Amino acid sequence: MEHLDDKDIQLLRLLQKNTKLTVKELAKEINLSPSPVFERVKRLEQEGYIKRYSAILDAEKLNRGFTVFCQIKLKIHDRSVGHEFVSEILEIEEVAECYNISGDFDFLLKVQVRDMKHYQDFVFNKLGSVDSIGSTHSTFVMAEVKNTHGLTI
Repeated sequence: MEHLDDKDIQLLRLLQKNTKLTVKELAKEINLSPSPVFERVKRLEQEGYIKRYSAILDAEKLNRGFTVFCQIKLKIHDRSVGHEFVSEILEIEEVAECYNISGDFDFLLKVQVRDMKHYQDFVFNKLGSVDSIGSTHSTFVMAEVKNTHGLTI
């Protein structure tokens, strides 16, 4: 963050809240003219501070409101098994997020499906076909209390 000034931080905060703001609207919010705001946003994109733009969808309305955190322990720990697991997980659409973690398990998956029956099918037919998995542990989300979809900067 050594290359970011207060105006850059303001832009990142605004875009994180609403990616549909126009350059003109952003300029008005941070008290700059549109041209330097446009250049700043392009620089933030090029330098990787802004990775991509996306819409936050309603999981309930799209029949993906049943959220499960699934911890995965691999059968063995070596580079090829880890890479094999990751490449297979990347292809499974129900896996919304995947993290390599420390502790008793190797990976943490955020899985979003329609309901318990669909999760059971997911475990048996999708995770069950991943040979590198040794064991799993599932935690079912009862309610989402906080999800900012962003970073505090």
